[in-house]
Amino acid sequence: MDDNEKLKYEIARELGLIEKVMEGGWKSLTPKETGRIGGLVTKRKKMQVQESQQT
Repeated sequence: MDDNEKLKYEIARELGLIEKVMEGGWKSLTPKETGRIGGLVTKRKKMQVQESQQT
């Protein structure tokens, strides 16, 4: 599992969606849930880039 996939699972867990993902896969999520996860993935990646540029 690559870093992106790990991050997606981590965020799904934080949002309380991990059981839904484990039972039905990523396709079982609504577009709203998928968008929320994608938005948070993007936000965290941007934060990581900013932090790495500051050091």
